[in-house]
Amino acid sequence: MSEQDRPPLLVAKGAFKAMGGAEMDLIRVLPAMNRVFDVTMATIQPSEELVMTCSENGIRLIRPESNWELNPDPVSVILDLGRRTSSRAWASCPGLREAMESSIAMHLVSGDGSLPILDHVPEGLMIHLHLLEPHRGLYEDTLHLRLDGSPRRSLTLTRAALSRARRRDQSLILNLMSRGESLVSGNSSFSAKRAKEVYGIEAGVLWPCVDTEEFPSDPSSDPENPYPEEGEYVVSIGRASYAKGTWETVSMLSGTGIGLAHVGGGDDESIEMIKSHASTSGVEIWIAPRLESSDLVSLMRGARAVVSMAHNESFGLTPIESFAVGTPALFVDEGGFRDTIIDGVNGRLLPREDLQSWHKALIEASEEKTRRRWAEAGRQRISELDLSPQAHARRIYELLTDS
Repeated sequence: MSEQDRPPLLVAKGAFKAMGGAEMDLIRVLPAMNRVFDVTMATIQPSEELVMTCSENGIRLIRPESNWELNPDPVSVILDLGRRTSSRAWASCPGLREAMESSIAMHLVSGDGSLPILDHVPEGLMIHLHLLEPHRGLYEDTLHLRLDGSPRRSLTLTRAALSRARRRDQSLILNLMSRGESLVSGNSSFSAKRAKEVYGIEAGVLWPCVDTEEFPSDPSSDPENPYPEEGEYVVSIGRASYAKGTWETVSMLSGTGIGLAHVGGGDDESIEMIKSHASTSGVEIWIAPRLESSDLVSLMRGARAVVSMAHNESFGLTPIESFAVGTPALFVDEGGFRDTIIDGVNGRLLPREDLQSWHKALIEASEEKTRRRWAEAGRQRISELDLSPQAHARRIYELLTDS
């Protein structure tokens, strides 16, 4: 497609500061999207990685003069003040209205601060919402639990207090669906199912992607493994929390002699809790807040396995990253993990409470023949699902130009 033939597309996402899987996935796919669209990127909270990617790929970046911040204070959450402040931040973005009026569509990725941009969308603009998951804090108890699963406060009172925020969230989605040209995609079969359960809407599936240049099968360019301890270890990725199953992962490793490399950090309370739990459980633990992709690849490649006991993860990039690198993927049999892992073929899907099965899988993951077989099947799975950034961009193009 020539430079002149690319239709203008506005891509929007509220916050990038967390730089979790959703943020990394969008940044990863932006260059490929810009080859089929003339992309303008809008955000109210950019990250350094986003700014760099836009600059290197000639993508215009729209942002407010002052970055929006989500106030985590419980009173602010209950009063849903983030809804109002993020809407104001979107309104303050220079050039946003003009970008909307000149674009064929807006590709909106859900997350903190994203949906209130809908307050400012003119009539007639096609919108594709990539709904990674309904807001978990509004519709589940998961985010209201401490690392060990104990409630931070009365769950009954919490649910009642969040009723106003839930109504406003539902209103945004229903208003979106009432527009003539609106499309919604989950990022897995599981998240599409959750969209139906929470909002009563039908959603398609638009999987995330993995860049095999960023997660190569060839180890020749790997930097030194950053893991500082002796002995074998597994890797878990994601901010330490109950939702990510961090506590349960440590519990599962107790008695195996295998350490844990936890990538993603966490708040001070959670880090202290997990260190104490690991010490009591006899599990060596190393915690890294974040790692560059090359260091993460080296860490994963040196591991016995990559593991996750996350609760109802909407998709999870980690399995396909594990496939690309060739490290065994041992994941709980829940959520979006089922879209990519075929149990016993390219990794394991395991019952949460069956620790014997997890320990058996850890032994399987140490067998060289099994590791090679799973790695080959994992890379084949990436190919079957066509999970490249280029395929992701093509699917968005087809959604927006064939509608």
